Amino acid sequence: MSSALAIAGVTAVLRDLLNDGLINHNVSGLLGSTVTVSAVPPDRVVPANGTESTQLNLFLHQVTFNTGWRNHALPSRDGSGTQRLSNPPLALDLHYLVSAYSAEELGSEILLGYAMQLLHETPVLDRKAITTALNPSPSVETTLPPALRALAECGLADQVEQIKLVPDPLSTEEMSKLWTAVQSHYRPTAAYVATVVLIESSKPTKPTLPVLTRGPVDPVTKLERGVVVQADLLPPFPTIQTVQAIDGQPVAAVGATVELTGHHLNGTNRTVVFSNARFDIVHEVAALAGDSASQLQVVVPPSLAVGFYRVAVRLVRPTETEPRISNQLGLIVGPLITTALPLTVPRDGSGRVTITLGCAPDVRAGQSVSLLLGSREVLPESWSGPADSFTFILEQAPVGDHLARLRVDGIDSPLIDRGAEPPVFFNYRVTIT
Repeated sequence: MSSALAIAGVTAVLRDLLNDGLINHNVSGLLGSTVTVSAVPPDRVVPANGTESTQLNLFLHQVTFNTGWRNHALPSRDGSGTQRLSNPPLALDLHYLVSAYSAEELGSEILLGYAMQLLHETPVLDRKAITTALNPSPSVETTLPPALRALAECGLADQVEQIKLVPDPLSTEEMSKLWTAVQSHYRPTAAYVATVVLIESSKPTKPTLPVLTRGPVDPVTKLERGVVVQADLLPPFPTIQTVQAIDGQPVAAVGATVELTGHHLNGTNRTVVFSNARFDIVHEVAALAGDSASQLQVVVPPSLAVGFYRVAVRLVRPTETEPRISNQLGLIVGPLITTALPLTVPRDGSGRVTITLGCAPDVRAGQSVSLLLGSREVLPESWSGPADSFTFILEQAPVGDHLARLRVDGIDSPLIDRGAEPPVFFNYRVTIT
């Protein structure tokens, strides 16, 4: 595979191909002036004094991903994203403009004609031509700039797929936009694509050992178990498909029972793993008694924080000795008002009301808290986390009954009894007198 120098290597090989072709066809003698081949942006071809020399210019105006190779390789890292498993190549297509410059009448057309003929007769850059172009003779190498000497190590001649040259027809609009972008006067131009350059990292990967047997070996017959066949399309691994509180609430409060349904959930040592990245929580809770293969239940512990959790099941499957862990699904743990409701509070002489409410689980530092009282949202007095009680002061509090909710990080405490038909509000009311 090639290194990161391969892009410059392709440009150097194409420049060498055009230069050798012009020399072999004695184009300099035909035009009566020296012909050069450059690889610079078009706005730098004509010098500041305006004297236009006879030359071909090769300009790399775009690099795109090769769609054929882009989906060819396997994933390069493991599930954690830390261990490199392979070095899939970076597959690129290089888009070039070949422009002809000359101060002589018809000189540009003659140059472009020879250039297009040379590229037409060389549809593939063979390995010998690449090696010759990038490895000059020792007498010449000492006079080359360091960047050109470094191209000998780009590995372009050793990559798996050879580089092909194909015309890239551009519309008038595309050509106009290109020359406008480079802020240069238009010259006779042809567009080509060089495909494909494969750039691969040299970083070490985690090697894998070959498979010795398909399954355990019988100690008596010395034969492998072979491929296990099952009568359905379900994967033979613990899998959870739904996670929800059994009371129908969209969030699970502390003490609520959560039901996980799926398949292959039977076994021993069944636990549910709650993971929260924000607070670096990984909490394992034993499942409630039972051994159903399609569902299990767990009670939300008070040690969790309000927020979003990834939930997985860990268990030891029948006939196995090592624990397995299922896929992960999302679960939202919400706040719960621990103060007995309904609650009656009086206003003071200025119409102010002070309400103190308990909360479970504890609200941690960095989380936001507010009280939703009817249609009003009130922030608490100053507090420091973790805290399980908050004081709210309402100015000009309206007299009457108001439904109360706690909101922590945008997650509200339960307010609707979804087990009733039809659903009704819980009697979580604060009466202001």
